[in-house]
Amino acid sequence: MKNETFEEKLEYSKTLLEKLMKPDITLEESVKLYEEGLTTIKEAQKLIEEAKIKVSVIEQSNQDVSDE
Repeated sequence: MKNETFEEKLEYSKTLLEKLMKPDITLEESVKLYEEGLTTIKEAQKLIEEAKIKVSVIEQSNQDVSDE
């Protein structure tokens, strides 16, 4: 799961949520899915933060070029 895109992680999180909503799921299964979901969401958040940093660097580079 480490090399998935943000969109893939988001879709997988939705799948986990659907599984958690099933009434016949056991407590053990729900805890496992919840934990997996949190991990997936943290990975997705990391991708967003990395994208924000890249955009900031690009904007700064463009600003430096236009200032010259």
